[in-house]
Amino acid sequence: MTATSRPAPRARAAAGARDRWAWILGMFALSTAANAAWMLASPASWYHELPANVPATGAYNEHFVRDIGCAFLVMAFALGWAALRPAARAPLVVVSTAFLVLHAALHVFDSARGYLPAGHWRHDVAGVYLPAVAAVVVAFLILRPTRRTA
Repeated sequence: MTATSRPAPRARAAAGARDRWAWILGMFALSTAANAAWMLASPASWYHELPANVPATGAYNEHFVRDIGCAFLVMAFALGWAALRPAARAPLVVVSTAFLVLHAALHVFDSARGYLPAGHWRHDVAGVYLPAVAAVVVAFLILRPTRRTA
């Protein structure tokens, strides 16, 4: 390769950042898709075996679990698309983040009003609150303007 055919250092750094986000978003997409697949393929198993005390949220409803599984599948699709298409990344990540934040807010609301048992928030930390916080951080990092040097 000649000096003129190699990417400039800034272009290599941008490509590295793009690849890093592709991996991060791809992992989020795969884990979200796995959860969605479980919800769609075996809703009773998901409802009873997910270590989040889902039965505390109400009676089992196969259709409702599958409805939510569809929402998670759409989010997995958006995150996968964001991983593969940097130009579409920001809006896809924002929409996925909005779903996770609203989901977490609903859990906070239901806990605060006593719909969920006292202490249920501990079950929600890993599966509801941390994903929402992580999504907000990722969205912030993706949306922040990059510094340009002359």
